Amino acid sequence: MAENMNVQKNPEPAKRPVGIVETVLRDAHQSLIATRMTTEEMLPIVPKMDKVGYHAVECWGGATFDACLRFLNEDPWERLRKFRDGFKNTKLQMLFRGQNILGYNHYPDDVVEYFVQKSIANGIDIIRIFDCFNDLRNLKTAVDASKREKGEVQVALSYTLGDAYTLDYWKDIAKRIEDMGADSICIKDMAGLLIPYEAERLVRAIKEETSIPLEMHTHYTSGVASMTYLKSIEAGADYIDTAISPFALGTSQPATEVLVKTLEGTPYDTGLDINLLSEIADYFLPIREKYLKNGRMNPKVLGVDINTLKYQVPGGMLSNLVSQLKDQHAEDKFYDVLKEIPRVREDMGMPPLVTPSSQIVGTQAVMNVLFGERYKVATKETKALLRGEYGRTVRPFNKEVQKKVIGDTEPITCRPADLIPNELPKLREEIKEWAVQDEDVLSYALFPQVAMDFFKARKAGFPEKKAAEKPAETKEAPKAEEKKEEKKEEAAPVRKLSPDETSELMIKTVPHVLFCELSGGFFPEGVPVSFEGETTVNGEAASFTVERL
Repeated sequence: MAENMNVQKNPEPAKRPVGIVETVLRDAHQSLIATRMTTEEMLPIVPKMDKVGYHAVECWGGATFDACLRFLNEDPWERLRKFRDGFKNTKLQMLFRGQNILGYNHYPDDVVEYFVQKSIANGIDIIRIFDCFNDLRNLKTAVDASKREKGEVQVALSYTLGDAYTLDYWKDIAKRIEDMGADSICIKDMAGLLIPYEAERLVRAIKEETSIPLEMHTHYTSGVASMTYLKSIEAGADYIDTAISPFALGTSQPATEVLVKTLEGTPYDTGLDINLLSEIADYFLPIREKYLKNGRMNPKVLGVDINTLKYQVPGGMLSNLVSQLKDQHAEDKFYDVLKEIPRVREDMGMPPLVTPSSQIVGTQAVMNVLFGERYKVATKETKALLRGEYGRTVRPFNKEVQKKVIGDTEPITCRPADLIPNELPKLREEIKEWAVQDEDVLSYALFPQVAMDFFKARKAGFPEKKAAEKPAETKEAPKAEEKKEEKKEEAAPVRKLSPDETSELMIKTVPHVLFCELSGGFFPEGVPVSFEGETTVNGEAASFTVERL
């Protein structure tokens, strides 16, 4: 007789759909093509993207603002307004660098508050706010302004590794972020350092400590990002940042379609239509091919850089270290620099290795090795950091190093912006003859020279832009009798300077050049577009210009 068995089935897990934040209109092309995608290239696909059902589309902030003005002859505010007109059903998200706004240094509170106000008024729904040191004092003005304007505030943790960054540290700061009034928290892993099982532990810890939604942001640089997302989702992450496949992987995010398909039929099913996503991917394929063909998208950024995990520093920082040491004929110093990086980071209070601190630490490590004495030459960014101008680090500075670099200068202990007077009235006066909209004063506040150049080009009707768009005219070949012999001027010979002759030039320029090149991407904080100076070569005066293209 068959035995009657009551088999108790395990209850199905509760459904917890994961929200997708699409990054192709901001971080994806910032990561892969230095933020050069134009508004004209983006707008045709907006209606289709609006049908997907994304949690949000990240489309503004970060380096897009600077790139619009500096390279594309576009008004970033007009871009935002066009996005708002096109995305009728989808939240728009931006990246905001705390007191740095979208620029490369701290700005007055009145500029921060007005920028938040105008961002929301022009169409932003969610403002992701972060500080490179996780110094919450540098976030408060932006957070409070966003809340006043009824914006959705997401505060991001700049993820990093190091003895100081324990689970208790992350739990404590996450709780403080919730207490600030944030609507959600983002774990922002810019370097791709967060590996899957560590992500699971971190997400669980933060979810246990807080009650607001949690978003995971990482990059595919080290090759683990999709696995990191999966373990994060299983641990309770509510949203993830992904990029449509033509602009995914490498230094960008995991592919949207892959994650959507992976989660399909599970409790985390996004509910997004894979066929609609495929149509969107088809739209961006020729744009990708265009940038591959013209060299803007470098195949090198599309692969996996395992050194990111091996040395626990950002991959772009490592590759540029190699490049710069090669330029200085010092490739044999690479491992010396790798050993020096953690020492410099310790001297500087163990900041997260993210922009701009990764550039500052990396450049100073190179200086210390190249010049044979630690801090014999200190970059202006190192001096500013050790004066406290970037904010408070998780650990105190090395007092001996601080004394050697800044001497008897009194370090800043307050919130850096407390020492910056309000500027809006003065700035408005300075551009009154050029301004055509309220927002122009904010463009000028962040990038005075770049914005002024843009204003002048705008007033002139963007002649350079029109010339570039105009088809080239074909000219008839001159008749034989009209041909004249052209006298060609021979260029003056350029002599390669010896190490002795360049020693003075190196001291003056290398800190700036290296700091610029170590960024591994767009303009890092504190770096001018060009650096000009004078030196002497064998007693004769010479001038030089170094540019970041």
